[in-house]
Amino acid sequence: MSNETKIKLFWEEYTQLHPQAADNYEAWAFGDSPQMADELLDLVIRGIKTGTASNYEIYAVSDETLPEIGRHSILLDGRGNPQAVIVTTDVQITPFDEVGADFAYSEGEDDRTLESWRHEHENFFTRESLTFLKKPFDPKMKVVCENFRLVYTKF
Repeated sequence: MSNETKIKLFWEEYTQLHPQAADNYEAWAFGDSPQMADELLDLVIRGIKTGTASNYEIYAVSDETLPEIGRHSILLDGRGNPQAVIVTTDVQITPFDEVGADFAYSEGEDDRTLESWRHEHENFFTRESLTFLKKPFDPKMKVVCENFRLVYTKF
């Protein structure tokens, strides 16, 4: 069975239990590697990770829509299999160097400090900026700070 079929079946399973859910959703994985996707998904399922950050400019060049409050997302593991459903609860667009400690903590990664968040995300955004935007990291870059709540998982 293809991952696309698995995702559709997972969504049907979710909407059977939550018929009030919107008809649309997005399916995606965290990070830029299968290992990162699995590690961050695990933090969500354990209730530690309730936030995620993304590069604002990537949305424009990839023709993706920005996250919206109330949007459902199916989280995929590192192999592209659906594992959980989250609902976006807040979205803020903030310069990287102005992201606050509360948001850094909500990401649930490393020691959850702002210093650690800035270090790890500068590394991630540097890789992403060079790959997709062909330009270096900029500490003034806009970051989409999205908070969410876990609403469904098979675990």
